[in-house]
Amino acid sequence: MEPPDVVPEPAPRSAAVPGAPAWARPMVMLPALAGCALVGGLFPSFSKRATFAVLLFGGLLVWLGSSGRLPRRRPVPRRLPATAAWWLVPTLFLAIVELVNFLLGSTYQHPTLSVLLDPVLAQYPARAAAYFGWLTGLWSLVRR
Repeated sequence: MEPPDVVPEPAPRSAAVPGAPAWARPMVMLPALAGCALVGGLFPSFSKRATFAVLLFGGLLVWLGSSGRLPRRRPVPRRLPATAAWWLVPTLFLAIVELVNFLLGSTYQHPTLSVLLDPVLAQYPARAAAYFGWLTGLWSLVRR
């Protein structure tokens, strides 16, 4: 039992994990990912520089996740709920559509998803926002 004059300190109210490196906290990572997205959004789609940026930023995040340098914030579920299987329906549908259209050749009648998104991603703000969404999604997976 504790002596009555010792008052325990309240837990920090921040979303950060205690003991996490300062650079791994959301207050640091979100602006860093936004900066990466702004840089990655500068490059035209499917260019060598865009591919290099994807490999660099994505590879760095995958390396951080697999190296064990990050504290685990969210527990990994032992088993996925049955409702998680429903995510396979749109994923498999889009993958099959992309594969069929790729095999048929990207034509006007059978465009690939990449061709359909080209008009949207031709604009820098949309490309940078999509890049930011991809990076933050990958970051959330890495932190698991």
